[in-house]
Amino acid sequence: MSEFPVVRSRATAVRPGYATQWEREMNALLEHASPFVLLMEEGQPQESHDDRKARGLWLKRNKTALASFCKAVIIIEPDAVQREAFQAQTAMAAKAFGVPMEVAASKAGAEELAGRLLGR
Repeated sequence: MSEFPVVRSRATAVRPGYATQWEREMNALLEHASPFVLLMEEGQPQESHDDRKARGLWLKRNKTALASFCKAVIIIEPDAVQREAFQAQTAMAAKAFGVPMEVAASKAGAEELAGRLLGR
């Protein structure tokens, strides 16, 4: 959150039990009550079942509030095949969580898109 309104989900932060910290940070973002964009770094590891469940429940409980402030979740994926796979999932995820999802090929592309979405 140090680069707000661009918020980064760092791959190194995703380890078993991280969902509690993730929830605290997401609650702080919503309390800030300002538009932001969430960038998901490439190479996000698989999360544990418990973490995925906790995040999913938080997202369902906070769908409306999150949609009010989160302009988009942008996944950074340099691999074209993986990007295509993520792209196919974005519409379903956006509907489920109320936030537009985008896929960018690079960090620079994701940051440019974030700037446009934030009106910069």
